[in-house]
Amino acid sequence: MQMMRQREDITTLLNSGETDPELARELELSAEILDFATDQLLLPDNGSYRQFVQTGRDAVTWNVVAAPEFSLKPKLWCFIVSGCVAYRGYFHTRDAERLAKKLADAGYDTSVSPAIAYSTLGWFDDPLLDTMIQYSDEQLAAFIFHELAHQQLYVRGDTAFNEAWAGFIEQTGVRLWLESSGRSARLPGWLKQESAGIQFNALLQDTQKKLGVLYESDLPEEQMRTEKTRVFGNLQDAYGQMVDLQWDGHSYYSAMFSRELNNASLALVNSYHGGVCAFRQLYRSAQEDMGRFQQLAREKAKLNAEQRQAWLQQSCEVIASGSDL
Repeated sequence: MQMMRQREDITTLLNSGETDPELARELELSAEILDFATDQLLLPDNGSYRQFVQTGRDAVTWNVVAAPEFSLKPKLWCFIVSGCVAYRGYFHTRDAERLAKKLADAGYDTSVSPAIAYSTLGWFDDPLLDTMIQYSDEQLAAFIFHELAHQQLYVRGDTAFNEAWAGFIEQTGVRLWLESSGRSARLPGWLKQESAGIQFNALLQDTQKKLGVLYESDLPEEQMRTEKTRVFGNLQDAYGQMVDLQWDGHSYYSAMFSRELNNASLALVNSYHGGVCAFRQLYRSAQEDMGRFQQLAREKAKLNAEQRQAWLQQSCEVIASGSDL
């Protein structure tokens, strides 16, 4: 409610002549991105991101994720509107850390991570936040496309589907926006970062598999803890090599390694990065027609949970030809 009361109309701010020039540039850019989102990506045009809030914070919310000591299955929290989700968000870091400590004392692995944007799924006109404009132009577009995608299509209780859908709209939208807005020169840098994300996700999924095998073994708990520590140590070493040998020293995901690595760190990997191939193939089957693609996505959303999961978790090898890989 505090943030909603602080909203200021972006057009009014730009016409006032009193807005800081750098902020004015970001606000003008956000309006351009929003127009592209509604006109070309067919995302909702409902008043969201037409207003601005200066929070003065590094993050707008902090999300708590928790998983048992020897499991990668995250704890779920269930709510009336959004259904069950694998994280709990707070507007104040102290509240998130208080819950994380309580869960850690109960034996859970926990992770508290900042979020710079959020969506009320169209229930309110979500404002543009200063936390969203502190990164690159491409990242701002990604935030807006991602959050509007959640307003467009959302399946209660299915975090994996929702995040895969929004992630695909985000990735595809940024590429199309750069190409159509005369910013094609920036595309290689964005694609390099996107490629790094695919490589990093593969590394995390490989670590998940190793931990899954470990947790299903009959090893004594002390030995399992030792092996768990070793697997996470190997993950950190492999990430360092990836930064040095494949990413020219760019540590794209340093924030993750600034915190303790544990099961909670990996619990949402599939939710946020899985399903890429499934939605990519669906887009191709729609002949890259955004309207038709969204219609097909809504049909997938209507499948029962088991069918939806089976479709979403198909491997790239199953749904893509060799040339697609």
